[in-house]
Amino acid sequence: MISDKDVNIIYFSKLLITEEVFSNTFISISNILKSFNLGEPKLLPKTKDIWVRDFMPIQVSENKFIEFRYDPDYLQGTVKGYRDLKTYPDIVCDAIGFKTIKSDIILDGGNVIKSNNCVILTDKIVKENRLCYSKTELINKLSELFEVEKIVLIPWDKKEKYGHADGMLRFIDNNTVLINEIYKNDKVLDYQLKQNGIKREYLQFDIKKNDTRSWAYINFLQTKDIIILPKFNIKEDNQALEQIEKYYNNYDKIIQVDMTEVLKKGGALNCISWTIKQ
Repeated sequence: MISDKDVNIIYFSKLLITEEVFSNTFISISNILKSFNLGEPKLLPKTKDIWVRDFMPIQVSENKFIEFRYDPDYLQGTVKGYRDLKTYPDIVCDAIGFKTIKSDIILDGGNVIKSNNCVILTDKIVKENRLCYSKTELINKLSELFEVEKIVLIPWDKKEKYGHADGMLRFIDNNTVLINEIYKNDKVLDYQLKQNGIKREYLQFDIKKNDTRSWAYINFLQTKDIIILPKFNIKEDNQALEQIEKYYNNYDKIIQVDMTEVLKKGGALNCISWTIKQ
């Protein structure tokens, strides 16, 4: 399985440059990459929103991309215009010349946290696919598709309607995860990880009352060369950077970029990026 530490190509939705509210964020990220001679990010056409991580395929090996069904419940409500935000990944992939293997499993990419031998997802995926798969069938199918030994289901935080794991934890290495501080007392989460031999570290802040945006630091953008970390011009920014530098000490390029405007829409850097290995 190709993990975040293996990738070297970054894609964003073209909407990041055509929608003025996001353009400064895109310019900042582009300037960071250019300053380290890491090339220009690529742009995805025909997207309906900026959250490309969720609808683009998951790369398993250099030439194997799994295209899951992008049919999330949060775009099926009665709120006017929600269905208009649904991007069809096959249309985007056709536009950029990517061939994929299609799966009937409903899955958002933001719910896929991967190392080279393990994939972690919230158990929302069981609910989403209950009409077609039992829990056991689903886990076996995912293990086959992802070509990994371990599929680990962690509890869905119902306060986060999307049911994504990329605001909860990230792999530091193949055997260790960094977990958002707010889940430090989640005994079920801790048990599931421990049972699968995964070590736990916590991103936490020495502040009397955390800013509500501090969850988003775990939603950083990672490639083999660089980590780009959200910042919000708050007290937690420096502590987040210091901890990421400590836990990811094999990186000499860990840079912060202001994600205030993007976060207002509900996500951060991992959410707006699609990364692959070429």
